[in-house]
Formats: sequence, structure tokens, C-alpha cells
Amino acid sequence: MTDAADGRVALVTGAGSGIGAAVASALLARGDRVVLAGRHPDTLERTARDAGGDALVARADVTDPESVDALFGAVADRWGRLDLLFNNAGVFGAPAGIADVPFEAWRTVLDTNVTGAFLCAQAAFRMMRDQDPQGGRIINNGSVSAHTPRPLSVAYTASKHAVTGLTKSLSLEGRAFGIACGQIDIGNAATDMTTTFTGGVLQADGSVRSEPVMDVRNAVEAVLFMADLPAEANVQFMSVLATTMPSFVGRG
Repeated sequence: MTDAADGRVALVTGAGSGIGAAVASALLARGDRVVLAGRHPDTLERTARDAGGDALVARADVTDPESVDALFGAVADRWGRLDLLFNNAGVFGAPAGIADVPFEAWRTVLDTNVTGAFLCAQAAFRMMRDQDPQGGRIINNGSVSAHTPRPLSVAYTASKHAVTGLTKSLSLEGRAFGIACGQIDIGNAATDMTTTFTGGVLQADGSVRSEPVMDVRNAVEAVLFMADLPAEANVQFMSVLATTMPSFVGRG
């Protein structure tokens, strides 16, 4: 793998907001060359402008194979290799009981969180396998819901369990090519997605309670720790969450 000091090439999906934007900004601040990918060029441009550094903004729809191919083609054209993929793009979907989830809503979540993660991981794997020097690292953004569900979240929960399976398969197949793969499961990082948490979140017992959040920098530091490991070491799974988050350790 290319050391960060040598200008590691990293790709972050969902880089226009939230954890993706925070991780992309941190990588740029450290001197990495970073591809910021997402569906909305204006937010990607803002992230790149605010962070500074050597950034490539790339509009991409991770659910579309042709769009993903074009994204990785742009990386190859710009820098000729890829050292790190933070496979971050994802959606939660509208809360609904399993009996009431519309098929299109199910498909939207699974297409983004599972198919999108697969397509990007597949393209990264091919690139890392074929480049010289060979190898790289893939970090999948899972969720604490990959372990324990929130109420009314069947599509999201199923998708994050699937990401865990993807992570394990990538780790196994990557061994022969110097490709490491790990998963970070984040709970209640302070982003736009969690702004309502302090006002009250539905719990498994039917109550609505305020939930604490942690500074998103804690999640960023965890991703950077995983990313900076030498090729001989890998964090297979890491959970980082607000210490007193009530709905993971002992949900209910």
C-alpha cells in the first residue's frame, strides 16, 4: 500500500455531507489525494473547497454500474491507482413497520446500501489487484444496526447485515492480492442525519427518548486509524458510538 506521506490516493463515496464529508476533509488535510464522489456536485465542491488539498470531484450514482465504471475510470485517468476506498454512501429510508414498507422504498435502500457498496468494492478490488504495486484497503461503513436493529428499520437493518457479509468476503478474497477490508460500525455521530436524535428517538419499548450524540471527529479518527495501518495488519470490525447511547448495548 502507498503510505499517506507519499500521497495516498483515496476515494470516498457519499462525500458531500455527514461522515463522508468529514473523512474526505480529514484525508485532504493530511495530504492525501482524494476523490470525492456523490450525486450532488454542489455539496462535493463545497467539501473540496473548504478542505483544500488535491481533490477530484466526481458526480456518481453508486447504484448504476456504468456510473461506477466511469468513476473508477476517472480515478485511473487522474492518478493511475487507488490505495483506499471508504465505501460510505448510504441511506436510511423512511421508518415503517415491515408490513407497511413499500417495495420501492425497500429497493431504494438495498440498491444504495448493498448494491452500491458491492459495485464500488468490486471496482476498487479490480483496480487494486491489477495495479503496480499491488494492493490497497477497503473500509465499508456499516452501522450498529449491523448488529442490533432500531424499530421500524427492516430495510436499513437488512442492508447493513449484508454489508457485513460483503466485508468478510472481500477480506477473504483480498488476501491473495494484498487487499485488506474492514468495516466500521458507527452509532450516533453528530451529523445532519442525527440532528433530531436529541429531541427524541423511537425505542423498542414504544417510548420516545432523547439520545446522546458524539462529535463526528471521533468517527473520523477511527476511520483514519483503520486506514493508516500497515499492509500486514487490519481492523476487521470496529464499533464506535456515543458512550451512553441507549439503543445498542442492551436495546429495548
